[in-house]
Amino acid sequence: MAVRHAPADAKPPHRTPGAAQRGRERSGRPRRFAAEQIKYATAFLHWLGKRNTNLASCGQLDIDAWWAKNTERGRTCLRAFLNWAMQTRRCPGFLSIPAMKVSRRVAMSDDERLDALGRLLTDTETPMRLRVAGVIVLLYAQPVSRIVRLTLDDVIRDGDTMLLRLGESPSPIPEPVVDLLLEHIAHRDNMNTTNPASRWLFPGRRAGQPFRPDHLSALLNEIGVPAAAARGAAIRQQLLDMPAPVVADALGYHHKTATRLRSETGGTWSRYAPGDHGRSPAGWTPRGTGDS
Repeated sequence: MAVRHAPADAKPPHRTPGAAQRGRERSGRPRRFAAEQIKYATAFLHWLGKRNTNLASCGQLDIDAWWAKNTERGRTCLRAFLNWAMQTRRCPGFLSIPAMKVSRRVAMSDDERLDALGRLLTDTETPMRLRVAGVIVLLYAQPVSRIVRLTLDDVIRDGDTMLLRLGESPSPIPEPVVDLLLEHIAHRDNMNTTNPASRWLFPGRRAGQPFRPDHLSALLNEIGVPAAAARGAAIRQQLLDMPAPVVADALGYHHKTATRLRSETGGTWSRYAPGDHGRSPAGWTPRGTGDS
């Protein structure tokens, strides 16, 4: 079984991929968004041409008609172009761009979170990778984009304890989840063709690449684990049970983010001072999973 054992007093190894690769991924997002903006601006100009008009002469009826026919993503991508066109007088400056919709995610209660967790631990009809990924979201409040970057080196055996490295200190894995995780590691998908020696915890179909986060998020939603809502429920509960600095270190959150979320959840740890307060390397025990 390819699970890393933690030697005494050993420093955690560098994670793969490195900081440089993660930096390239982050820098790629603005480029992709810019490309989408160009795509929608071009589509909008072609659409105006089909209506026998152009940017200089388009009116409010054109804007409203295009808005009604397109998705919220398309509207978001076109907004900057229209603002620029009005500011530079390439189209009438009196046009009104409809306000952006602010949609609130449906919240998941802690009871719903624990019910989903219990189902994933026992439902053998659900694909193993989805069960494991869903459990990581529901227990450790991890975004899907971070889950797919986990490697076998992030699963650590420390004596009789299994740990998952998500933040500064590895977090303990409850016993029922240990069995599920080890079975997943032994039978990971996409290992027989393009990724025979992959170290990714969730190998993708492309050689050397992990599972696509957008695809994983969609699949989790199909099995009743909406990633954003599940993650929100998990982090809220952890912040109600423990100080924000402990949660931030254990789960890989920024301290400011954890503190803000703690305030929103009405946590009672405002006087807790950050630092190592003699806690074990495991850091914390997820609520309600010891007797699952």
